[in-house]
Parts: sequence; structure tokens; C-alpha cells
Amino acid sequence: MNAAPPTPLDIPRAEGATPAMAQWFAAKQAHPDALIFFRMGDFFEMFFADAVTAGEALGLAVSHRGEHGGRPVPMAGVPVHAMEAYLARLIRRGFRVAICEQMETPEAAKARKAPAVRREVVRIVTPATVTEEALLEGARPSWLLALVLDGAERVGAAWLDVSTGHVCTESLPAAELGALLARLEPAEVVAPEAIAAGDVLTPLGGLVREAAPPRDGARLAAEAWGVASLAAFGSFTEGETAALAMALDYVRSASGGTLPRLAPPESRGGEGTLRMDAATRRSLEILKAERGGKDCLLGAVDRTLTAAGARELAARLATPLAEAAPIAARHDAVSFLLAADAVRAALRDALKGAPDMARALGRLSVERFFPRDLAALRDGLARAEAMQAALNGAAGVPPIPPLLLEAGRTLVPEASPRAELARALAAELPARLEDGGVIGTGYDGELDALRRLRDDARGAILALQLDLAQAWGVASLKIKHHQQLGFLAEMPSAAGEALLRQKPAPGPMAPIHRQSMASSHRFTCGALSDLDRKLSQARDEAARREALVVRHLRKLCLDAAPAIAAAARAAAELDVHAASAELAASGGWCRPEMPERPEFYIVQGRHPVVEAALRRNRGPAFVPNDADLSPGRRLCLLTGPNMAGKSTYLRQNALMVVLAQAGLYVPAESARIGLVDRLFSRVGTADDIAGGRSTFMVEMSETAAVLNQAGPRSFVVLDEVGRGTATWDGLAIAWAVLEALHDRLRSRTLFATHFHELTALAGKLPELAPAAMKVREHRGQVVFQHLVGPGASERSWGLHVARLAGVPRDVVGRAEVVLTSLEERARGLDPLSGELPLFAAPSGPKAAPEAEPDAFRAALEALDPDAMAPREALEALYRLKSLLPERKTSVATQRDSLS
Repeated sequence: MNAAPPTPLDIPRAEGATPAMAQWFAAKQAHPDALIFFRMGDFFEMFFADAVTAGEALGLAVSHRGEHGGRPVPMAGVPVHAMEAYLARLIRRGFRVAICEQMETPEAAKARKAPAVRREVVRIVTPATVTEEALLEGARPSWLLALVLDGAERVGAAWLDVSTGHVCTESLPAAELGALLARLEPAEVVAPEAIAAGDVLTPLGGLVREAAPPRDGARLAAEAWGVASLAAFGSFTEGETAALAMALDYVRSASGGTLPRLAPPESRGGEGTLRMDAATRRSLEILKAERGGKDCLLGAVDRTLTAAGARELAARLATPLAEAAPIAARHDAVSFLLAADAVRAALRDALKGAPDMARALGRLSVERFFPRDLAALRDGLARAEAMQAALNGAAGVPPIPPLLLEAGRTLVPEASPRAELARALAAELPARLEDGGVIGTGYDGELDALRRLRDDARGAILALQLDLAQAWGVASLKIKHHQQLGFLAEMPSAAGEALLRQKPAPGPMAPIHRQSMASSHRFTCGALSDLDRKLSQARDEAARREALVVRHLRKLCLDAAPAIAAAARAAAELDVHAASAELAASGGWCRPEMPERPEFYIVQGRHPVVEAALRRNRGPAFVPNDADLSPGRRLCLLTGPNMAGKSTYLRQNALMVVLAQAGLYVPAESARIGLVDRLFSRVGTADDIAGGRSTFMVEMSETAAVLNQAGPRSFVVLDEVGRGTATWDGLAIAWAVLEALHDRLRSRTLFATHFHELTALAGKLPELAPAAMKVREHRGQVVFQHLVGPGASERSWGLHVARLAGVPRDVVGRAEVVLTSLEERARGLDPLSGELPLFAAPSGPKAAPEAEPDAFRAALEALDPDAMAPREALEALYRLKSLLPERKTSVATQRDSLS
């Protein structure tokens, strides 16, 4: 759900505001589309309509504080220490939040005689610019996508992940923008009005921000990496450069003028990858299930152990390769780890629980880090060393594949800060840097000395407490620390009243009354004030010194940032390879052969998602099937009843292509899959209510995309083309599409249909191979075997499925009568008799009724009951019934009636 903050019309005018509220009005004027988190002490407060909006979104109580313009000011707040949890809820609902921080202490404001503490907006928190761990999904990147026009019919795109520093660009046809959005699933999109107002971005709603590309984008983009020109990193079109500059400008404005550490941009160009449009990704449920949950391809195959590994696996499944060499390199890595059990186990032991170094490095680069981020780099680099040792121990025969060798060399940076971090960081780290205790004892001598002075406070306080108790004659006196008043001597009310009546002797021990309460009094004195000042100075000096040491460690890490980032990528890649090998070992998956010629031959293939769901729910074993779309039979026409498994069969073979070209093994006994350049899947089409398109219109649009873009190296999966319109229209469309796929496009195709008349094309289209889902009838009931065999299905068993669905028996009975009538009428149709044998009229005169009993008697006498199996006997019975002259219904209807 994308929510919008209050409009400026909901905010009153600023005239007459207090000094503090004047700062709030200034922040709101600068960021009218954001909720203002206004720091006031230990809380972030929201005012006016912001308070009401946030109160509804977060379930906060809305109170009132003071007046403005003669009306109470609505207010709602969240504690500073719990800010991340509240921010996460707002960001996931599509809000933007401006953090307005206190830039000085109250003491500093008083010293400069200011009417209020100075506050400024330090950052804008948006879905694509967050870096906090609580606001990010570990297994998903958080892409900011920028789009600009790149010529008449092209779009320049740039996308970056602030949390990891990954940056990519691409120039693509405007028609493929939807496919890019489906591939990336960006957290936010920045685009000029001409693109933002288009139909493609409309479904993203509040995640789209309108912006114009900055002037001189090439210079601004180059300056972000400190180079004279982006040509240092590759070739970029003008549109790519403009989009990149716009993305950088958006991040800079959201982060208070600073940029995170960013890797050099990569120009993808769209080459070398398997192209899939949005409809195909939605149909195949690659990264997410349409109904939610984990029943998607990623959820079924993910055996990674780290968040970075899960992100890398998702990226590979979303963008499979389309070139033989890099695919083979990935398969080689998986094959080696599948055979080397000990190496794979050692790698996975090192990966288990490994921290996310890439995102920790990202937080360090923008100074929004925590002690645990330094520890993440320390522990992550230690795990990387263990992984390198595991790979080094595997040297021998067979040799380690190049991908694993390269990853092993990259795992340990030359100037690794791991040893320094291990020596510096404390064993138990605080949650925040301000809490102190980040640096361990023995690393910095000056810090240790300041801490000794600070920590000796307890002894000094106890000694002064004893002296004051004796000097003032109050045995129950206790020295306590107050947040605002510092150290005070507290005693019961009776003792305090007695002390107030005494005339104090002059000197540093003379009591000074500070506060009276219901049951106690509080005093101070010169000696106590001196001790408070010394201890406070020791605390402040120790905190300042520790901050200097922490900054030194941060600089060490950032100096080694490129090498650490490369190590993090190598660890993620090894996680994916080892996880793929683990999946293959435990699930009976095989390495696919990947020839250049357009072959497709699967032996005992399985649907990875359905199989995983059946195993998880302890259901029946998945029924595997073969598939052969090799040259000479590259178009499979699949018929069969509903619920027999046609859609599962179609999807599982399309997913074989995705898995194989992503570099993973496939769920089959063996597989030979020729490289695919484009993958199309049209299974389970639904309507587009928001776009005003019917189910049939959506189906025809997606079919048009196939017919206009597919080619000889493509793989096409089509289910029920023509089902959304009148029978004859649908049959005609399906017929023409099938011929186009065979004659013109020549793609490897799985074409499922209920138009059994299309099987007549088997004799006219040489490379069309009919196949059918096998069904068995037993005692009047239909049993779906979920097996695919050659030939055509004789019927669809629609009435049987209706009965299983709970359609009332009288309705099903009436449907049987209607079906009988329609079948009788179809036998006399002539128009398509030349093309559709099913509708052909009888070629000669009907046999005389007198001859039928003779045929019945002859068939009966030919039977040998003693030599027949039960199945053969049942089939013989059906044949005999069909020969009876008084039976007017078709054999198909008789079988339905029996059930």
C-alpha cells in the first residue's frame, strides 16, 4: 500500500509561531511531501496534519500541545531509541520521512543566547535511500531506478542500491520498460513527467517521483567517482548518463548533500541475458508468488546461508544468462562442489551466520553506522579467510574451476583491516556508539587512562558520601546522580529539615539546598560540585577519545572498501554455488547440457515449486514427465482434461530454461537445453481492471507480444489461446497462432489447448507433435495420472471436473443432456470437414438398422471372457454399448453418466 503525506493545504500558515515551531514550519516548507520527524529531547515529534497521518499509520495517540493561530496544535511522537521500528512501518507503506535533528546541545544554545536549539533536516528517508538494517529486507536489493528519454523510442535507465553501492545502467526500447520494472521491482522510481505519467509506471503509484535530469549530467556523474569521464568505466549512452546523474542527484538530496560509497557503474546493454517480459515473470512466479508466501521459484531453490547470497541468487534467477561460456563456468563451479563434499561442507560452515559486509560497509560510508557494523566487517573477513582456506585445501584433481579460483583469490583483501578490528573492538559491543564501550581495553593507552579516571568515580563518590554523612550528621545520606542536576546528596525529609535549620560552617563541605520532595531533600556543596565536574570531564574526555579511535577504524575500513566489497561479492557467489550443489545433492537434480543448436530434451523432469510444496505438506510424490522439443518435433500440442496437470507441465519446462541459464542444476534425470534468447510464458491470464482490459484483451495482447518478438531461439509456453471468446473465434485464433509458431517463428513451443480439433494439424505441420495428459477411468470415476504421453486426448472431462467442484447433480445432469445434443449436432456439420475431421459428416449412407444387431452379435461372439483382463473387459463393454441401435447418446456422454 502506498500512502501519501498531508498536502501543504493541510498545514496552517507559520505567522506567530514560537522559535521552535518556526523551525518546524521551515522544514515542512522545504519538504512538503514528507512527514517531519522533529527532534525534541528524547523524542521525535510530529505536528498538525503530520501527527494525524502518522497517528493513523502507526497507531499513535494524538495529543495537543500549546496553540497556534488560536487553535490547539495536534502532536504525536516516537522515542528516539525506537525510531527505526516506526520508520520501517512508515517506509513500507510508501511514506517519505524528513529527519530534523538537533544540531547543538541546550547548553550551547544558551551560550549563544539563542531562543531555541538549532535544528536542521539531515536526511530524507525514502524506500530506496534507507541503509538501516531494520528498514531493509536482507534477501532483496533496494533499487532506486531513474529513467529518462533516450531518443525517440528509447529509454535511458540507471539503478543503484544505496545499501550496497551497486550501480547499473542500460539503454532499452521504450516497449521493454515494463520488462525492466518486472525484473528489478524497484523500491522507488525517479522519472520526468513524460515517463512518470505513462501507463507503465501508473501501477507503482506513490513510489514514482517526478524529477528532471540535472544539467551537465555527464560532469556530475563523473565527479561522483572522481574521474574526468565515465568512459573510464565503459561506454554509456547519453540517456544512461542522464539517468545516472538524476539518480545520484536524488540520493544526494535525500542524504543531506552526501553520497554513499558507490561501485563503478556497469552498462548492461541488455546483451547476453535471457529476455523475459513482465507477463512471463508473473506467470512463472520466479521471485514471488502471485498469492504471496514462498511458493515461488526463488523460495523453492534457495539454500543460501547469507542475505548477500540470497540477493545474488535472486539476481541470477531474475536475469539468467544467454551465452554458453559464462553459463558453463557456473555449472562447472556447481559440479565441482557437488563432487567435493568436504569442501562444500567447509564453505557452508564458514558461511553459516556470516554478516552482511556489503550493507555494513554502506552504512559506514554514510556515517549512519553502529558498533555492530564494525563487528560485521571483522567477523565477515574472518569467515572469508576460512572460506579461502577451504578452497586452498581442495587443490588437486580435479582442478578447481576458474570461477571458484577467482572468488578464492578475492576473498581476503591485501590491506585487510580484520586484525586491527579484532584487536580494537570490545568483546561485548553496545547497541549505539554514544553508549560507549566500543573499544576494548589495551588498544589505546590514552583511552584506558581516561577510563580509569572515569571508573574510579565510584570509589571517590563513596569516600565523599562518607565524609558528608559525618560532616552533616546524617548517616542515611546517599549521593545520587540526576540527569539535569548532576550529583546530589539525598536524605530523608526529617534529616533534611534538621539540616536546613542548622547554620552551616563555611567551606567546601557547606550544604546548599537544591530540591525538596515529598519524602526527601536534596543538597549539594562545593566539594560535590567539584567532584561532579571532574567526573563529567573524565566521561566527556573518554567519550571524545573513543570517538577518535572509532573514526580511525572507520577510515581503515573505507580505505579498504573496494577490496572488502569485492570480498563480499565473492562470498555471496560462493554461497550461491555451494547452495546450488547442496540442492542438487539432496534433490536429485542434474547438470543440463547447453548446446548452441535449438534443442530441448528433458528426461523425468519435475516442477521445482510444486515438488517442494508436496514434500513440505507431506503430499504424494510428484509425477515426473519427459519433454522433447528437439528439431523435427519442436512444437508440442498438448491436450487433456482440466486438473490433469497441463499448466504444471508447461511451467516446469519453462522453469528448466530459467534454472539452467541462471547457472543452476535442473530437477530432472537428464536435460539437454539449447540456449534460449527469449522466454515467453502465457499461463493463467487474468483481467486488467485498472487498465480497463478484459481477460481476452490481456490474452490477445500477450499473444501479440509472442508473435511479434519470438524467433527460432526462443522458448514459448502458451495455455488455452482463444479461450476468452466465442468458440469459433477462439478456435480460429488458436489455429492461426499455431500455424504462425510452426511456419514463421519456428520457436520451441508448448501449446496447451482444449480445442481438440487442432490435432488435425498434426498431419499438415511436420514438426507438430501431439501429446496428451493421461487419464484412467475406473468404476465410472476419472483418475488423473499426471503423465504426458503421445497422441491426442479424446475429451476434456469437463463435466467430471464440475462434479468434483461441487456443482449440483441436477445441473451436471442437464449439462450431460445438452452435451449430447451438441455432439449429435456437430456430427452433421460440413464447413470445416476438410480441415477438422471431428466435424466431418458421414461419408456414406447410414447402415440399415437391421445390420446393427448383426454387428453387435459378431462383436459379442468375438470376445473371449476367460482371456480378458478387467481393463480389457471394461473397454469391450463400452464398445458393445456403442453398437446398440437404441442408444442415442455418444460414448463420451455414456462414460460421464456412469460416474
